[in-house]
Amino acid sequence: MRLQIDTKDSSPSIRISFTDQRLTAHGGMIVWSHFLHQKKFRTTLGEHLPHDPTSPNAYVPTDIGLGFLGGILAGADKLSRVAWLQSDWAVAEVLGIEAVASQPTLSRFFGAFTQQSSSVLSRLHSTALFALPSRKEGYTLDLDSWALLHEDGHQEGVASGYTKRGIKPCQRPLIAALAESQMVANYWLRSGNTQCVNGAAQFLRVTLAQLPHHLRISLLRADSGFSDETFLQACQELAIKYIVVARLTQKVQSLCRHEDRYWKDTDIEGVQVQEVETEPVGRRLILIRQRIAARPEAGGKLLIEVPGYRFQALWTNLPPTVDALSVWRRYHGRADIENRIRELGQQFGIKGLTGRKFWATEAMHHLAIAAYNLCVLLQRKLGQLEKCELNTLRWRLFGRAAVWSRARGKPTLKLAVRGEQAREWWRQILAKLLALPNCNSVGSLQA
Repeated sequence: MRLQIDTKDSSPSIRISFTDQRLTAHGGMIVWSHFLHQKKFRTTLGEHLPHDPTSPNAYVPTDIGLGFLGGILAGADKLSRVAWLQSDWAVAEVLGIEAVASQPTLSRFFGAFTQQSSSVLSRLHSTALFALPSRKEGYTLDLDSWALLHEDGHQEGVASGYTKRGIKPCQRPLIAALAESQMVANYWLRSGNTQCVNGAAQFLRVTLAQLPHHLRISLLRADSGFSDETFLQACQELAIKYIVVARLTQKVQSLCRHEDRYWKDTDIEGVQVQEVETEPVGRRLILIRQRIAARPEAGGKLLIEVPGYRFQALWTNLPPTVDALSVWRRYHGRADIENRIRELGQQFGIKGLTGRKFWATEAMHHLAIAAYNLCVLLQRKLGQLEKCELNTLRWRLFGRAAVWSRARGKPTLKLAVRGEQAREWWRQILAKLLALPNCNSVGSLQA
């Protein structure tokens, strides 16, 4: 078959034919596969799966799980799109699995999860954290909750709850992440009609209990959804320092209306602070007001009675040696967890990955988050000083066309890389992958 292709100079005739060569659009995932081999992830994953197939023709459960992870990295956000990788003839060879599973097989695989087995699967997140070094100053743990919209609303756990678009069918996950490493420490899926703070105290206890012993949490940060006495008391019992946004209740608003003499100037123009003694002993309430004229982009709440300012309030049990302004500054970094949530939703498929059964959906999310954590660790292995997002990894690393063949009986993957400079970059990537942990980094993966 011939097609005429218009160019500025002529209309050349392009002949279309077919090939039986084992081609893949994702040859660069050989880097990912070898990294998982180094991490012994196949064994780790197998230890966390509940499946025990009896049929000799059944797929090995770890192959199904690894194929699912490969689909996530390739851009799939639904089981049907993961299964579409079956049309990529060599991707199974690259991933080191028998084959990418079909959609029905994937559905049965996730349908086997229960509350208990999904809880076991969640331990993959804390297992990934063992690769992190200890820090003298400790790590910061950020908590957040958000609404996952499901407009069709037929899945288990989907219920009408508050979202940014009003009352909509949704689910409401809880997530915990280590700020300094940008890795996820724990994740729970919850029904959409659940309040933000419901179960948060138990979630925190489980998260801390599952953390590797060499990782110390020096600070917990959370938004106003966690401003609840039960949660704050749990933090106190766990002997963890925290900064939690306080709700601007009527009592707190009355403090915001204090005269100017109660407010202290800071070294930041337009920012004033006030500290109020509270019960129990050791808990502090920090009030911040920002003058809109000096800081038009300031966050916070407007009060009709005090025009020209935006107000914020923070609960903390940090010692008085950490002054009010420093408390406010230390809380600011919590906003980065929103980037983790956005990336997990838009690039690792969590927004679209749902099953009819609640625990099937949570299991899909756990594996997607495991892929996220492994991508962070892969970049650390390659010497990247700053984490880049999955879309960048797809364009620069994973999405590389290749031919799979057997040269003289040996499996061979030929990457489609043009130009000596580009090939040298790939040689550095492969050399770094095989090197000891502290050798020199390769060129940046940032797009």
